[in-house]
Amino acid sequence: MASIEQYWYRRSPLHLLLYPLSLAFRALVFFRRSAYRCGMLQQTHIGVPVIVVGNITVGGTGKTPLTLALARQLIERGRHPLIVSRGHAGSALTPRAVDSLDSAMEVGDEPRLMAQRNLCPVWIGKHRAAAAQAALAAHPECDVIVCDDGLQHYRLARDFEIAVVDGTRRFGNGWMLPAGPLREPLSRLNSVSALVCNGGKASAREYTMTLNGSVFQNLRNPEQIRKAENFSALKCHAIAGIGHPQRFFDHLAALGITCITHPFPDHHPFRAEDLSFAECDALLLTEKDAVKCDAFADERYWVLRVDAQVDPALIDDLMRKISPHGR
Repeated sequence: MASIEQYWYRRSPLHLLLYPLSLAFRALVFFRRSAYRCGMLQQTHIGVPVIVVGNITVGGTGKTPLTLALARQLIERGRHPLIVSRGHAGSALTPRAVDSLDSAMEVGDEPRLMAQRNLCPVWIGKHRAAAAQAALAAHPECDVIVCDDGLQHYRLARDFEIAVVDGTRRFGNGWMLPAGPLREPLSRLNSVSALVCNGGKASAREYTMTLNGSVFQNLRNPEQIRKAENFSALKCHAIAGIGHPQRFFDHLAALGITCITHPFPDHHPFRAEDLSFAECDALLLTEKDAVKCDAFADERYWVLRVDAQVDPALIDDLMRKISPHGR
């Protein structure tokens, strides 16, 4: 995965060979979106405000932490949110609720992580509009939907779109798949309701977001808590099967922890043999990876919880946009 990402963040003669395919992909994306905008393909209107969190690049930008942060802030503002996700890499195909005890292999790692936070109901479905309708039928008290990673799922009509930008990697070589990392052209960002920059330097039109966390919880015995300094004298291995593993490794380094790093593909289905490292006192994991390791974890597994800190102006803007809506 790391080599693919490096490939997308430069240009070479091979990229020129793939560029015609990128143009073809761009045309397909344009006609698909146009079909929804002109009514050839029908959107589903849910009846409550829908907030979509997504990105236009392949790979992680921090969508799930932002989704959780928005849900928390909506609750603080007196709303009753409901989170809807596709359940990527999970085996479930039909709409269903996600429980904190569900297998990540069935419901997906990110929905399981969000359900563990116990903020609000979390539902998944291959078709997010159908999942949202089923979830509202089960939870009529919910008055706003936050859709995690749904920017390109145009079937679900939305009231507020948020595109998350990796502040460090930005948009790679600026080309669309397969020659570059873009799912949609950069011009798509002109139509979203808000841009959120995760780390790095934000532009004048972007809200800022940072991921903060310094406390580790033992995966086998959750009541055990350690701070970063407790790992300074240990032989540590850091594992990350997320969209941008280096972000996690850099975070650990900023905490003063020296690790042997092991990047894995995004949504990697971990097995015990993947993590059987010699001379290992502690394995440091992201929350997203930890939900796939709890079945075989021992006392060496430690999980870093991170929370998104978002510019308060974003939630103010969002509330102004959705406040006129009612059920």
